Amino acid sequence: MPYTFTLTKTIPATAQEIYEAWLDSLSHSEMTGGTAKMSDQIGDEVSAWDDYISGRNLELVPGERIVQTWRTSEFGDEDEDSIITVTLEETDEGTLLTLEHSNVPDEQRSYEEGGWQENYFEPMVAYFTERAREPAAPEMPEAEAPQPTAKAPKRAAKSTPKRARKAKRAAAKSKRAAPRAKVSVKRKAKTRRAGAASKMRARRKPAARKPARGKRR
Repeated sequence: MPYTFTLTKTIPATAQEIYEAWLDSLSHSEMTGGTAKMSDQIGDEVSAWDDYISGRNLELVPGERIVQTWRTSEFGDEDEDSIITVTLEETDEGTLLTLEHSNVPDEQRSYEEGGWQENYFEPMVAYFTERAREPAAPEMPEAEAPQPTAKAPKRAAKSTPKRARKAKRAAAKSKRAAPRAKVSVKRKAKTRRAGAASKMRARRKPAARKPARGKRR
């Protein structure tokens, strides 16, 4: 005939930490030492200790209570699923975990007589004790925070497109060349005027007269 038993254990962690670890696959596996597949959704199937335990979430109250069906590979086909109710109550020393295991086959007394203590309670105490010893991630002092440097404007200037820089150089070169071009044009115009004046003077100069032949004095 199925029976019910109750066990208690104080765990060095908050109620919320235990609740979350129990329903998380990775944390449950690390906490117990056996592979687990857990969920924090009501109705989802769960398993623990390398599929030795299987069940389903019946009731979940964050930080307070977990109710699951619980069936091991030792249950016979005629045995109904057992039910575990995990109640969490915070104390000065951590959290008092109260486990009620009901509808357990009468011939399977090992769960009450050391099974839960050896495979859950003791590993859970070691797990959360070790977690409490882990150092927190160091925070970066404000003085070490990256500061802007004076070279920032230079880096920004390097990001200017090459075409824009070429255009600026071309414009500057054009301005320098402009005065020279004007001087060259003036010189050519002066040269042309001088040539034209020379031709005009040549046309206006009277031709030299030849002396008459045959006349003597």
